[in-house]
Amino acid sequence: MMIKSKKILLIIPAYNEERSLEKLISSIKKLNNSQLHILVINDCSSDSTAVLCETLNVPTVNLPCNLGIGGAVQTGYKYAFYNQFDIAVQVDGDGQHNPEYLENLVKPLINNEADLVIGSRYINKEGFQSSFMRRVGIIYFSKMLRALTGQWITDPTSGFRACNKKVIEVLSKRYPMDYPEPESIMYLKRNNFRIKEIPVNMEARLEGKSSITSLKSIYYMTKVSLAILIDRLRNQIV
Repeated sequence: MMIKSKKILLIIPAYNEERSLEKLISSIKKLNNSQLHILVINDCSSDSTAVLCETLNVPTVNLPCNLGIGGAVQTGYKYAFYNQFDIAVQVDGDGQHNPEYLENLVKPLINNEADLVIGSRYINKEGFQSSFMRRVGIIYFSKMLRALTGQWITDPTSGFRACNKKVIEVLSKRYPMDYPEPESIMYLKRNNFRIKEIPVNMEARLEGKSSITSLKSIYYMTKVSLAILIDRLRNQIV
């Protein structure tokens, strides 16, 4: 496999994912690739996530307080930066992201075709397509980012993404805290990083539910829209 030529960190943010993590970790280990290093960021879970990770003998950062998805993922990028990983891949701990796509996800990075690669469920439109409200938000942010950056991103909220060393360094120093995926795309595009999407199939969550509910949708779209607009107005300085 092509990914055996690079040192790759799989960043798995997890908050109360004890019922999903074991299957995900097992799927990754079945790839039998010594260059894939797993790091679970346990975001102060109230369930047995920490105990499960210890039982599975998985490297874990147990955060002393809940930082949210942005802080948890940035912790992973900091780890990747200080430990000199070539590539970092974000894989959600809820079981939606299939590790079988890892090689396709990192291939454009290895071939120097992109700096950030996003796994999109809306290129082939197969597999789990998310909830109605989330699809509305995805279309909205796709159009907004197209207007501001000139690039059409079909799945701007996807957390299944891989990046190279340059982006690892940048995101280790600055990463949006709440609902970070669309805002981070704006930030990277503003600083002239190359972004590419590849088609993936996603699964429905194995357990639990998304933090983005219908009641939070208006707040989410307003907050992220303002963050994107403010970022667009900044100078091209990382």
